[in-house]
Amino acid sequence: MESAIPLHLETVRMRHKRVPDDYQPPYPSFVARYKPAVSRVVMAYFGVQYRGAAPSSASEALAEIAERFSAEGGPSHWDRAHHVDQAGYETIVSVGYWDDIACFDAWLEPAREAWTGQQREGIGTFIEVLRPTVARHETLFSSPDRPEGVAVIADSMSGEVQEHAYWGGMRDRIPLSQTDPMSPGGAPELIRDGGRLRVKAHDNLCLIRSGQDWSDTEASERKLYLDDVEPVLREGMDFLRDDGLAIGCYANRYMRLLSADGSVSEKSYGQSWWKSLAALERWAESHPTHVRIFGAAMKYLSTLGPSAKLRLYHEVTVAAADEQFFEYLNCHPKTGMLAAVETVGA
Repeated sequence: MESAIPLHLETVRMRHKRVPDDYQPPYPSFVARYKPAVSRVVMAYFGVQYRGAAPSSASEALAEIAERFSAEGGPSHWDRAHHVDQAGYETIVSVGYWDDIACFDAWLEPAREAWTGQQREGIGTFIEVLRPTVARHETLFSSPDRPEGVAVIADSMSGEVQEHAYWGGMRDRIPLSQTDPMSPGGAPELIRDGGRLRVKAHDNLCLIRSGQDWSDTEASERKLYLDDVEPVLREGMDFLRDDGLAIGCYANRYMRLLSADGSVSEKSYGQSWWKSLAALERWAESHPTHVRIFGAAMKYLSTLGPSAKLRLYHEVTVAAADEQFFEYLNCHPKTGMLAAVETVGA
């Protein structure tokens, strides 16, 4: 049994784990392992937003960012997903991942100017970037052989880890939690730059991407997931999308991953921005919407046992103030982190 925290990031704990040292989790889970030389990772979300049928400008923008991702300095891995937001806007987000900050910075400048520096008819565009130190980041996978998201650029997967299957495991897997409560500091601010709107968030903003992959399931398991689990998950995701602000969730997107040809895959993920890790933890532990998600998932997994082929994963980041970048052009006032800035509609 390994610790989720890699050896080179272990330190003397000033803050204790939520479980004793001899804790044995009831089922296996795994985390991504980066090379020790990797000090930061980047997750960069490039979004397109529009109402109704997709205008040609949306297709052109999506082709353009795919080309930039494939060019020199582009991400080691990227994926694309679709979502309909709380205002009814179609949203397609292309997410790139880097483990070389200098490479990303050189790549970003022209890409940003092209993405949010020019008006495009019929669409809004946005960029949401986190570039955390690896000490501010954690992942978790139910299976070690198919990484998703930022874990695709990791060097390997761990063996079975101890810090999971209990409330508080998410925090315990983040190396910084050994010494720091990761409490939020400050309030989001809006910065206007011509037509661009930038949000300067605050210290210890939290991002979670939590995914499901049912592509390996067979008929009976697929029916069980789609009939009994997914509707409950969607209910919780819709709650966070529409009413999450009151409990510390600035924005939530329940995304469906798209295949290379643009078709809808059998993979989804929720992606949400939170005021703090503590706010995310409170929702997970006690809010009725997540209690129902957890109950449906546990019933599903206990019914199927080790034969379950559904794959689950997440990545969680608690980012320092200088590790964040949010910029929006022609987007509606509740898009992403704009929802966190009350003055945006003024």
